[in-house]
Amino acid sequence: MSLAENVEYLRRLRELNGITGFGDFHRQARPAPECPLVEVEGFGGNPGRLKMFAYVPAQRQPLLPLVVVLHGCGQGAAEYDLGAGWSTLAKHFGFALLMPEQQRINNPQRCFNWFQSEDITRDQGEVASIREMIARMVADCAIDSGRIFVTGLSAGGAMTMAMLSAHPELFAAGAVIAGLPFGTARNMRDAILQMRMPPARPAGELGDLVRRASNHRGKWPKLSVWHGTADYTVHPDNAGEIVKQWLDLHHLPLAPMAANDVNGYPHEQWWNADGETIVESFTITNMAHGTPIGVAANDKRYGKAGPFLLEAGISSSYLIAKFFGVTDWIRQPKPAVTSPSTRLIPEVSPISALPVVAKILRRPADAAEPLEAKASPEAVKAAKPARAKSNRAARPPKRKVEASTAAPGEIKALSATPADAPAEVKPAVAKPPVAKAVDMTPADPPPVIAVKAPPIPPTPPPQAKPRRVIDVAAVIDRALKAAGLK
Repeated sequence: MSLAENVEYLRRLRELNGITGFGDFHRQARPAPECPLVEVEGFGGNPGRLKMFAYVPAQRQPLLPLVVVLHGCGQGAAEYDLGAGWSTLAKHFGFALLMPEQQRINNPQRCFNWFQSEDITRDQGEVASIREMIARMVADCAIDSGRIFVTGLSAGGAMTMAMLSAHPELFAAGAVIAGLPFGTARNMRDAILQMRMPPARPAGELGDLVRRASNHRGKWPKLSVWHGTADYTVHPDNAGEIVKQWLDLHHLPLAPMAANDVNGYPHEQWWNADGETIVESFTITNMAHGTPIGVAANDKRYGKAGPFLLEAGISSSYLIAKFFGVTDWIRQPKPAVTSPSTRLIPEVSPISALPVVAKILRRPADAAEPLEAKASPEAVKAAKPARAKSNRAARPPKRKVEASTAAPGEIKALSATPADAPAEVKPAVAKPPVAKAVDMTPADPPPVIAVKAPPIPPTPPPQAKPRRVIDVAAVIDRALKAAGLK
């Protein structure tokens, strides 16, 4: 641009319609929708003389994230929120929203002064005002200081780059739509050149512009870059310059690590050693200057088409919020009502006795079929008195319950075990079927079957109880005589 052109341009500074591309929108009647944004006053010294609008939904995430949204030229906070749908996103996903607004007293086109050194220098001008707004939100709304993000369109996108560069410690990530790299313009003339004919700069030079803006030595924020290929207001090459600038900060290669299509548009990604996406770029083919809107992945529309809010079949607001990580939370349902009694119910309810019962039920299956036929229910009942008597070795067997209450089958089973000789004299090997028949009972086996085991215990039970061997036949004979049956 020649000196004469520059002087003429400065003379017509208040009529930037042909340069900024926002003159038509400036003359249009703005809608006055019911906006959930609330103006906040007295948030600080406000050296940039900006207005503060905020929205905090009733139902919110436990650790409340904050998204700062910067409108474009000719727009205000309410207009851009209506078109981009950020308050709808905030209500649905439970995060806080901050929308600074430019005043005509600062810029006739209501553009953020991203090209003025006094407004993009750390702790000065408009950058300082936005930082004070963030501090007010953190103090009033218990914002998670590790989850603060910033995004903007056009001049708001360029101011987004200024915020990420001048105060990188404040933000976890940012997103730029139709914006410009930081530090490439320090006056109006540089701004016009960068918008129309951006020169290609080395990545290292672009990165140094950001590094000199602060003394930050920590982790740099992540960045998402959006631009339309048919943008004649801000040249699309600016998107590539922004990507180069941020790749240099993160020491990432210029070649994309992944390239795919999202909703039909080219999408490139770069990630760090942990596999986290650090820089991404969306190229919206055949789209003019503006914010792309459309149906999101959850089949919900965020925003409304209007001047510089363009229907493109892709929701940039939703995908930017997803890149920030604020869409991972959805309004949780009310917790189920619990009472003290419900806490007493175990999570798993197996009965502890079931394994024992299963073991007992498996014993008849392991025995031989002839012995299984002899093990009648009466025989199982008859074994219980014998076990009870084994626990009382000091008492002599005076009862005659065995003969009076037992069935004939039981008598045969018992008389076969201790036949005519003590257990220690007559080894159990001679009559293995009898030993197995007694072992089928669910109770503990009688002491007489202990001799069936090959390894003899140190103190064999049969030797300690020889008195328990009785003449069952004699007992039966006496009982029959007493009853007059013999």
